[in-house]
Amino acid sequence: MIKKRVLILVNHDIVIYNFRKELVERLISEGAEVYISSPYGERIKELISMGCQYQEINLDRHGTNIINELKLIKLYKDLVKRVNPDVVLTYTIKPNIYGGIACKSQGVPYIANITGLGTAVEKKGILQKIIILLYRHSFKKVQTVFFQNKENNQFFEDNKIALGKHKLIPGSGVNLNDFCLLTYPPEENIEFLFISRIMKEKGIDQYLEAAQNIRSKYPNTKFHICGFCEEAYEEVLEELQKKDVIKYHGMLRNVKEILSKTHCTVHPSYYPEGISNVLLESASSGRPIITTNRSGCKEVVEEGVNGFLVEPKNGKDLTEKLITFIEMKYDEKRDMGLNGRQKVEREFNRNIVVEEYLKEIKNI
Repeated sequence: MIKKRVLILVNHDIVIYNFRKELVERLISEGAEVYISSPYGERIKELISMGCQYQEINLDRHGTNIINELKLIKLYKDLVKRVNPDVVLTYTIKPNIYGGIACKSQGVPYIANITGLGTAVEKKGILQKIIILLYRHSFKKVQTVFFQNKENNQFFEDNKIALGKHKLIPGSGVNLNDFCLLTYPPEENIEFLFISRIMKEKGIDQYLEAAQNIRSKYPNTKFHICGFCEEAYEEVLEELQKKDVIKYHGMLRNVKEILSKTHCTVHPSYYPEGISNVLLESASSGRPIITTNRSGCKEVVEEGVNGFLVEPKNGKDLTEKLITFIEMKYDEKRDMGLNGRQKVEREFNRNIVVEEYLKEIKNI
C-alpha cells in the first residue's frame, strides 16, 4: 500500500488523462491521496470522478515574461505548502523546473519526467544556457529524473544535471487494452494518417508535399490529417482539401475511429520529443508507421519490419518511402502492423512505466 499524499504538476489536463491515467488509478487503488494541478480543461471532471483532488493553476506554456514566471514559482511554492504532499511528480518543462524549485525550497521529495527537450533547449543559444542553469538549480534535490530516450538522458549527463539520478523508461508507454489490435482495412484504397498539432516542426510541410506528389500518380490513395491547426496552415489545408489532396478532420476526441480506417500512420516530426505517443498508439493498434530517423521517433520503428524511417525535413525521402509502402503487397502491409503490435507489447507496455513510478514512490 502507498499511504502517501501525491501531488502531480502538469501544464495540461490531457498530459495526465491520456498518458498517466493508469498511474493515477494505481496510486488511488493502493491508498494514496492524489492531487492534480494544471490549468482547467475538459478532462478535469473525469479525473475528479476517478478520486483525484484538483488544484487549479494558470500557466502560459510558451510565455517568457520574467514577472509572470516568477509569479508561477510563487504559485507552486504556495501550492506545495498548502497541499503538503509526501512526494511531487512533475511533467513538462515549466512544472519540472518551477515545481522543482518549489519542492527544493520546502524539502519535499519530487520525481521529474523529461517528456522531450523542446525546441528552446535543443537549439544552442542564450535561452538554452538559461534553461540548463535552471535545470541544474531546480534538480539539485530531485529524487529521480525519468527520461524517455537516450539522447535526452545524454544531454543531461553532458550538462551535469542531476547526475546519478537518471532512469530510462519507455516513454509514457501505451495502454494495450485501450489501443488494442484493430482489424486491418480492406485494400481498395491505401489511406495514410497524420495525427499531430499542425505545425512546421511536426513535419506537416513534408507530409503535404508527399500527398501532392503521390495523389496524382496513385489515385487510390487518401491522406488524412487530424489535430489542432496552427493559424499559418489553415488556408493551406482548406485549399488542398478543395483540390481533394487531403482530408482534414480537425481535433478528434477518439483517434481509434480514424486508426481503424487507415493503413499507415505517417509522423515526419523533427520536434524534440520524448517518445511519440502517436507512434506508440498507432503501432499498438496494428498500424505500420513511417517516421523520422531521430530520437523520440526512431525508437518505435524497426526498419522494414514494422515501418520505415526517413530523414528529417526531407519531403523527397518521405515521398519515396510512402511509394515503397503503396507498392507492397497487402499481406506485407498487414504483417508490418502485426510486427509493430508485438514490438509495443514487448517494449512499451504502460505497466512498465507505472511499476517504475511505484518503485520510486515506495522508496521515499
